[in-house]
Amino acid sequence: MSSARDITPSAPIPQRTVVSSWGQNLSTSPVATFQSPPASLGGMLPRKSVPKILKPFNTQDIKILLLENVNQTGRDILTGQGYQVEALKTSLPEDQLIEKIREVHVIGIRSKTKLSEKVLSEAKNLLVIGCFCIGTNQVDLTYAARRGIAVFNSPFANSRSVAELVIAEIITLARQLGDRSIEMHRGTWNKVSAKCWEIRGKTLGIVGYGHIGSQLSVLAEAMGMNVIYYDVVTLMALGTARQVPSLENLLEEADFVTLHVPDLPETRNMISTAQLDRMKLGSYLINASRGTVVDIPALVKAMRSGHIAGAALDVYPNEPAGNGDYFTNNLNQWAEELRSLSNLILTPHIGGSTEEAQRAIGVEG
Repeated sequence: MSSARDITPSAPIPQRTVVSSWGQNLSTSPVATFQSPPASLGGMLPRKSVPKILKPFNTQDIKILLLENVNQTGRDILTGQGYQVEALKTSLPEDQLIEKIREVHVIGIRSKTKLSEKVLSEAKNLLVIGCFCIGTNQVDLTYAARRGIAVFNSPFANSRSVAELVIAEIITLARQLGDRSIEMHRGTWNKVSAKCWEIRGKTLGIVGYGHIGSQLSVLAEAMGMNVIYYDVVTLMALGTARQVPSLENLLEEADFVTLHVPDLPETRNMISTAQLDRMKLGSYLINASRGTVVDIPALVKAMRSGHIAGAALDVYPNEPAGNGDYFTNNLNQWAEELRSLSNLILTPHIGGSTEEAQRAIGVEG
């Protein structure tokens, strides 16, 4: 057998040339520079849009307006990062708000400032709205989204403060502490036990089992209450709390009903005459959610009849823009009649007004 040897072709293999349909040679080299086809084909190929150039910004060029006395902690953080921060203690009338908002890039508000389409349409530089509270119903979210303005809120920071306030109100109503305190301030000693109750063993009905409702559930159960709740979605219960299938079921079973729902078309006047009639005789109603949720004239009627033994309201359909002697019929036409009722706790939207909550909101917002 002959030894192995290389096979040599009898004739050299010619180099192959690839020719395009437009008569241009295409290089087969992996390092060659690609050449675009002639301009005559430009109309046949899709044109790429010019990418938007993202420019960095200097923090000192960003103007931030904080209204309604946003906590100093939040202001210090923003100032320390180099932003231009203007902070005011109150909300602003619409004309002044429009004037201020024209130049700012970020605005921070709480519940009293109303950012309507009219106001936002003047905010040519606005990028971000920070709601230093739970709700965002004071902002025209649809218009903000259309304009590409981001809206943030602080859904966790003050939930504990609201839950603790409700616990305090449950005890205050059950023991008629508000009335006894007013009497003592007037010089009247009125020691009574009639229709004063322990809350142990009573049933608390929570409408809306979110951040606040679920925390309240744990606190109430720790104090010996039975807890039921209603929500539009099925939610896992904490502790031994029990979800009921309907609002009507909750109203018929609860000794205390507390509301923790957002301001939506379907929640406005969700507690009115029909719902109050379904509540147990001598039961109590608490609203620390939104002022539009309860039909106040219907509540006044139910309390005057004795069907509802007491109530606590922290929110109202119309609320003043600042502190002062404003809770009159000029603000809400039923205000003075409401103020005349016994065993009724009225507070000026202070559910989240604690030092801890406001500090946390300032950081979270």
